[in-house]
Amino acid sequence: MAKGGKVPKGKKITLNVAKNCIKITFDGRKRLDLSKMGITTFPKCILRLNEVDELDLSRNMIRKIPDSISKFQNLRWLDLHSNYIDKLPESIGQMTTLLYLNVSNNRLTTNGLPVELNQLKNIRTVNLGLNHLDSVPTTLGALKDLHEVGLNDNLLSSIPASISKLPKLKKLNLKRNPFPKTEESDAFVDSIKRLENLYLVEEKDMCASCLQKCQRARDKLNKIKNMPPIAPRKAIFSNLVSPNSTAKESQEEWR
Repeated sequence: MAKGGKVPKGKKITLNVAKNCIKITFDGRKRLDLSKMGITTFPKCILRLNEVDELDLSRNMIRKIPDSISKFQNLRWLDLHSNYIDKLPESIGQMTTLLYLNVSNNRLTTNGLPVELNQLKNIRTVNLGLNHLDSVPTTLGALKDLHEVGLNDNLLSSIPASISKLPKLKKLNLKRNPFPKTEESDAFVDSIKRLENLYLVEEKDMCASCLQKCQRARDKLNKIKNMPPIAPRKAIFSNLVSPNSTAKESQEEWR
């Protein structure tokens, strides 16, 4: 942030610039990638490109997402991580085609999460990590198709039981939250032991060296898991009636 608390003047995104940032993914979908562009204000011109399937506005300085974002009616993938967003618009509930939503590393509070999130019936992945949430909206429990949830690095002291009971949930990240050490919290931890820790970073967002490191670690772990158990070796001393008996008889020779 600039001196005096002033918001720095961001890069102006024109329609032509945005059009040139559309990429075709490996599976043939249109992705509008405006990440790391120094944007401070949501560029309204991109609403004219609302036919895209994926929108990436991550790693900018955006403070507010307008209600008009709901015009992206075909959007399946929305990445807003690493901005200054403190509230999501209620209209986000109208984006019912969303499968992936990443709003981690922002300034979201619990009050900044609209009830309308429960309308995202097709959502599979939600990342709310690295924010200022002091509680989890029970509305997330209504999203029965959720596979992955990121809630790490917040201010959470409890988790609604409806989250751990989501029928398709496979990965849940609760690391670095101030959970109290009580029997109740221990019981909750036990109930989610079947879930893996989640870091919600896709391979395409990782640098080559980090991806290589993760793959090596995964291969090493799989190799260890697949190794057959080794039976412990027993020492055999056929000439010894009692420990060191032969040695005692031949002490003079050895000297």
